[in-house]
Amino acid sequence: MPDEFLTISTTGEGYYTEKRSKFLAWAHHVETTDEVKALLADYRKRYYDARHVCYAYMLGAERTEYRANDDGEPSSTAGKPILGQINSAGLTDVLVVVVRYYGGVNLGTSGLIVAYREAAALAIADAKKETRLVEEVVTHEFPYPMMNSVMRVAKDMQARILSQEYGDCCQLRLSVRRGDAEQLKERLSKLRN
Repeated sequence: MPDEFLTISTTGEGYYTEKRSKFLAWAHHVETTDEVKALLADYRKRYYDARHVCYAYMLGAERTEYRANDDGEPSSTAGKPILGQINSAGLTDVLVVVVRYYGGVNLGTSGLIVAYREAAALAIADAKKETRLVEEVVTHEFPYPMMNSVMRVAKDMQARILSQEYGDCCQLRLSVRRGDAEQLKERLSKLRN
């Protein structure tokens, strides 16, 4: 399983024209299907006069959750080319939306594929790329006198503290790179011995 992935951190925009048809494109960082639905609803509302609002998204570090939508364009002429650009850039946690204003001239299936592919590529190229870590949450309980030792291990392992509770029994919730989670658990459990 990968413990890092490539995504975008800024919204990218692209603009492409072909035979008077206008293709407006945006690439957004998203982490859930609810975010996707909210953005799509906003685009449909904002561009209510557009002929098509096509999109594709890819979610998760494993890149297993994805969807492509042609929104009334001929089958596989919009969503698939957009998804293809997301895949060729190796991105995940991204939504690309392409809004089409019809120019009065039919582009044909190959023309549509090129137009949607180019608009999506321009939006993706305009966005800032960023490598992110896949993290795992580790919860550890320990007696208060062990606080310094536990904090030293957390710092050595570059774990982020998500929450902490203090009392007779303390509890730390730590977030650490997936590949380091087992080592962190092992080092913390050895502190007890």
